Amino acid sequence: MQISESVNVLGENLETCGTDPQTGFYRDGCCNTGPDDLGFHTVCVVVTDEFLEFSKAKGNDLSTPRPEFGFPGLRQGDSWCLCAARWQEAFEAGAAPRVRLRATHQATLEMCELNDLKRHSVDLS
Repeated sequence: MQISESVNVLGENLETCGTDPQTGFYRDGCCNTGPDDLGFHTVCVVVTDEFLEFSKAKGNDLSTPRPEFGFPGLRQGDSWCLCAARWQEAFEAGAAPRVRLRATHQATLEMCELNDLKRHSVDLS
C-alpha cells in the first residue's frame, strides 16, 4: 500500500475526517488516497439526507447498513470520505454535501474546483 502525501486542499497537513463510522479508502479515518484507490475517496463531507437520496438514486446506497462489509450505513451528520467524482456530480445537480476542507485530500483538486469546495465548506468562515 502506497499512500499519497497527506496534504489537504489548503496545502496543510490532512486532518482526520471521521472515525465513527470509520471512513477513508484505507479505513484510517482520513481521506488518504493512493494508486489502488481508483475512486479517489478524497472529499471529506458531512452527509445530508438530501445527498444520501441523491447518491441512492445514482445507484450508490450509502444509507443501508451492509454488515457483510463492516459498513453501518450513513446518517445525516456523519463525516465520510466521498469519491471526488460523486461530489462533483452532486455539486452539478445542486445536491452536494458540505465539505471539511482541512480533511479533504489535495488529490481532489484533479476533479473539483477549490472555489466550489470552499463555497460548500463547513470549516472556513
